[in-house]
Amino acid sequence: MATRFETDFWKDAATRKIWDDIVPGAPRKTLPYTLTLDAIQRYCRAVGDLHPLYFDEDYARRSRYGGLIAPPSIHILLMFACTPADDWMRSPGTINAGQSWSYNEPARPGEVVTLEARALDKFIKKGRLFVIHDNVFFNPRGEVICAGRGWTIRPA
Repeated sequence: MATRFETDFWKDAATRKIWDDIVPGAPRKTLPYTLTLDAIQRYCRAVGDLHPLYFDEDYARRSRYGGLIAPPSIHILLMFACTPADDWMRSPGTINAGQSWSYNEPARPGEVVTLEARALDKFIKKGRLFVIHDNVFFNPRGEVICAGRGWTIRPA
């Protein structure tokens, strides 16, 4: 059976870490996630990316990747899949103020993906709560799938 993701973002809001709980430099709690072909393809369909590298095994096998892969933007799905319900990044009302990602190795169906994540800094500017954070996703061989730095405005 396919893993289902929670779509009610307010469901666990009361358990989420708040501004005072964010400690710059401290690792965030993360969870390993087995990336399934079903999850990849459902994500691709949802965002309208129907490239054969994600759907056609024969095409993908003949490509330089040698098999099916996930699109680089899969980190969006992985960000939620690799964090527990009480993670501060999941807070409703969070605003993405910018991000920068580098992509190294494609994620593949069946791989267990891990995440190392932390807040780098937090500050208040013009009455808004900002957090700068980094996120690095790894495949089972310890290779970096992708790494990113983001800026979010936290809900008060």
